Amino acid sequence: MPRLSQADLVELNRNFEERTPQELLCWAKEIFEDRVAAMTSMQESGNAICHMLYAVPVPMPVVFVDTGVLFQETLDTRDRLVSSYGLNIQTLSPRLTMEEQTEKFGVLYLSAEGQKQCCEMRKSEPLDAVKGRFDALIGSLRRADGGRRGGCPILAIDTRLNCLRVNPLVNFSDEQLDEYIRQNDVILNPLHKQGYSTIGCNRCTTPVLPGEPKRAGRWRHLGPWSVYCGINPTDLDPERSPSVDFPQELIDRILGRETDFMI
Repeated sequence: MPRLSQADLVELNRNFEERTPQELLCWAKEIFEDRVAAMTSMQESGNAICHMLYAVPVPMPVVFVDTGVLFQETLDTRDRLVSSYGLNIQTLSPRLTMEEQTEKFGVLYLSAEGQKQCCEMRKSEPLDAVKGRFDALIGSLRRADGGRRGGCPILAIDTRLNCLRVNPLVNFSDEQLDEYIRQNDVILNPLHKQGYSTIGCNRCTTPVLPGEPKRAGRWRHLGPWSVYCGINPTDLDPERSPSVDFPQELIDRILGRETDFMI
């Protein structure tokens, strides 16, 4: 099977730097057709992507992982996106309930190593269900989020799911995101107005004080070394995802070798 590597994407990533999120969404739909889906965890950036899918429009399913211990406000936000934007949101769930997991493994999220195991079971493993269904997943990572996301590429290889991650908002500043949300009255998780800059599971997410880093509220009890769950491969180490197996025809379309589609 031919392989597509991160190195193959260098020039395409460079060319895409000046493209709008809407143009990148249209490119992904044109290239991957019915084998592309968006992802959201019901936070600002992901919901902005959902609005763009609705407004352009760019029809595709939206994947959402319900860890079983999310805030009710997060689940209500999902339902509002379905009813207001008409999106096809496909909810994925862990194999074990939190009660079953705790009975078997104990309270994992009280230690750094346990947190990794808990996030693996409740966030990453459920997403494995889409492997083989989609060749591309639309994310909402932004360089403005800082940390390991400061150098996030627009196109990134995901070896675990053997797909391409597409991040159309990677160049959106905080001001641009706020302006898009305001102008388009984007549906938001109400927890954002209650001091939550990022929102995860109800066990491990707290509000953020003024002046604190955006992700200070994630796993606060574990200290600053635990700020990522691992569901986004580029949060861990871009070198972990060097190449994926794709048909040659799809690789040619991605790299523009046999297509007239331009953005």
